[in-house]
Amino acid sequence: MGMQMAKSRPGKRDLDSYTIRGTNKVVRAGDCVLMRPSEDDKAPYVARVERIEADNRNNIKVHVRWYYRPEESLGGRRQFHGSKELFLSDHYDAQSAHTIEGKCIVHSFKNYTKLENVDPEDYYCRFEYKAATGSFVPDRVAVYCKCEMPYNPDDLMVQCEECKDWYHPACVGMTSEQAKQLADFVCSDCLSEKKKSQNTYAAFPLSNGKVEPKRQKR
Repeated sequence: MGMQMAKSRPGKRDLDSYTIRGTNKVVRAGDCVLMRPSEDDKAPYVARVERIEADNRNNIKVHVRWYYRPEESLGGRRQFHGSKELFLSDHYDAQSAHTIEGKCIVHSFKNYTKLENVDPEDYYCRFEYKAATGSFVPDRVAVYCKCEMPYNPDDLMVQCEECKDWYHPACVGMTSEQAKQLADFVCSDCLSEKKKSQNTYAAFPLSNGKVEPKRQKR
């Protein structure tokens, strides 16, 4: 296992990297890792490595900042949380390095939505989570559709050609299949606006097709 020395503490020293047991994967501070859960049937824990440290007996510890899954937060999983969504918590911890099972990537929300393919190691984070209070930063995000829910990247949405807002097919009375085959979509609000403007367009036709200017009273 390759180790490099960095600044030292009495009996403890910081390491630049740690190689995951049985692999050639190298973990450094700032990397995101998957850690073995306490129960076998649970998904691995996700954490961001802050520091790697060895003691004088070469026991290696990683100082981590935990990511929480939506179901681990106080409010639980909600409709708009994606399957790969994580919250960066303010919960710091030190763990034995041999509980690291693999590496993963926690993308920004914007970069995640641009991925061509989502691999098993791809996650995203758009909220920070305060573990003690159960509060989120930011506490407000943009909402979409008639249901006024934040965007869930797992859900198919269609965009209105007119107002550019996004809608869930089910919320506008369509199946996903219909939505996929749709060339253009205009939402009901924009359709009724269009109708209104068509109805009032020629409200005062004059016989010669010209509009006479009103004479001002003197």
